[in-house]
Amino acid sequence: MARFFIDRPIFAWVIALFIMVIGGVSITQLPIAQYPNVAPPSIVINAAYPGASAQTLEDSVISVIEREMNGSPGLVYMESSSTANGSGSITLTFETGTNPELAQVDVQNRLSRAAPRLPAAVNQQGVRVDKVRANFLLFTILSSDDPKWDPIALGDYASRTVLPEIQRIKGVGTAQLFGTERAMRVWIDPAKLVGFRLSPGDVNNAIRSQNAQVASGTIGELPLAKGQEITATVVVTGQLSTVEQFGNIVLRANPDGSTVRLKDVARIEIGGQAYGTSARLNGKPSTGIGVQLAPSGNALETARLVKERMNELSKFFPAGMKATVPFDSSKFIDISIEQVLHTLVEALVLVFLVMYLFLQNFRYTIIPTIVVPVALLGSLGTLLALGYSINVLTMFGMVLVIGIVVD
Repeated sequence: MARFFIDRPIFAWVIALFIMVIGGVSITQLPIAQYPNVAPPSIVINAAYPGASAQTLEDSVISVIEREMNGSPGLVYMESSSTANGSGSITLTFETGTNPELAQVDVQNRLSRAAPRLPAAVNQQGVRVDKVRANFLLFTILSSDDPKWDPIALGDYASRTVLPEIQRIKGVGTAQLFGTERAMRVWIDPAKLVGFRLSPGDVNNAIRSQNAQVASGTIGELPLAKGQEITATVVVTGQLSTVEQFGNIVLRANPDGSTVRLKDVARIEIGGQAYGTSARLNGKPSTGIGVQLAPSGNALETARLVKERMNELSKFFPAGMKATVPFDSSKFIDISIEQVLHTLVEALVLVFLVMYLFLQNFRYTIIPTIVVPVALLGSLGTLLALGYSINVLTMFGMVLVIGIVVD
């Protein structure tokens, strides 16, 4: 084989250039991480049951979903957790080598079979199925010097304006809001409720029936009656939007014409949707967004895209509001890869010097020195074909291989 390429140097150069082109293209396609993704793929199911205790959530939601997940192809084990604020999660871990895309589709299909047996409030909130890495890539924090931007206002702004933009970035598996949106809160006074001989169920039914968007239809729709000249769409204000409108919800109409309204038994205000999560930056209330990387995402590229997008959005922030990134794991990845690259360059230089010292001929030295980058670029193409990533271990392996190639 050696004689074949020695007699055909042009053919050997063409193969070498072909290998270098493949390696150069592979560099732009390979994901970058600090360590290889050796953990088996996992799918996370998140469900919310507002107002339910951890035991109620476990019995009526988590256990129902778990029974349907049994038998999923490649499923090794599952882990679930339920919290007192009505939120729970199930982490499904599959065998190494399982395609996460196909696993997510199978989980979604099995979840649809469990949906009819879940409480209506859970289906209304929605059950999320995500394929993400367990650790957080970075956290971005929104804070403001203006007192009117309290944590609830910051959380509402982040949820409506910033969070959707981050979720659309390439490589982002999920973006989690560590804060709360605005919501209409009804604080019931139990003493007043008992005094009017009402129950919380009566309040829920009244709000549900009188705060609904309905299709009101049209006037003069086809087929038209003889002499009909007007066609109009009927617009009815169905869903309520202000505190006064909610306060006027009728809970009970008495025979004497008097009514019991929601404002008679409850305090109504626009507050936070939930109060179980809060974030602080330098001791000041703020709102955080945690970004988790997708299984096939590039950590360095995703972190860079998130920061660039936040810089673009910050130009349109209200006065006094700013965004910071107090935690960014991609910095450690960048430093680790940079140190390994320095070691790689130093190894190439040492190889050249040692070979020149013993061979005492520049031509004889330059030939094996050129072989080293060709072999390394070919290794990058092989890494891409086998589904590996550029990480500390693969780069360290390349450093060791330099000596083997020279030998």
